[in-house]
Amino acid sequence: MTLRRTSSLAFTVFALLVSGCHARRGEDNGGVPGDVDSAKPFSGIAATETLHVLGTEPFWGGEVRGGTFSYSTPATPGGTEIKVSRFAGRNGLGLSGTLDDKTLDMTVTPGTCSDGMSDRTFPFTVTLKLGEDVRQGCGWTDSQRFKDKVKG
Repeated sequence: MTLRRTSSLAFTVFALLVSGCHARRGEDNGGVPGDVDSAKPFSGIAATETLHVLGTEPFWGGEVRGGTFSYSTPATPGGTEIKVSRFAGRNGLGLSGTLDDKTLDMTVTPGTCSDGMSDRTFPFTVTLKLGEDVRQGCGWTDSQRFKDKVKG
């Protein structure tokens, strides 16, 4: 395993651990994410589901289907296909690949997310690391969709 891939995997594991730091009700679990009695990997997004992601400042988005991430920006609205590997952690999903000789790592964790521009809430928070650039975003699947905020 190369140093780049090792650091990529380390970032993904670290991000999944940090993003999921919560204890069972009324208990301190020493900073270990999720239920300390469970060794089960995250199963909130099936490998067969399409994961949709988006972020702002800078604008980016895409879809993950199987082992392919179609990554789009305003400069590449048709998307760039990237082969990714999937890792299910204790409280989320990690995806890793390479784009333009830069390591790409994306973590997806359950949690209410807002893109700051629409009147929608999303069921997943997304962190995308491309090389040294870190971007924040939101995500949803076809079975776990975004919700439009109720205007009162």
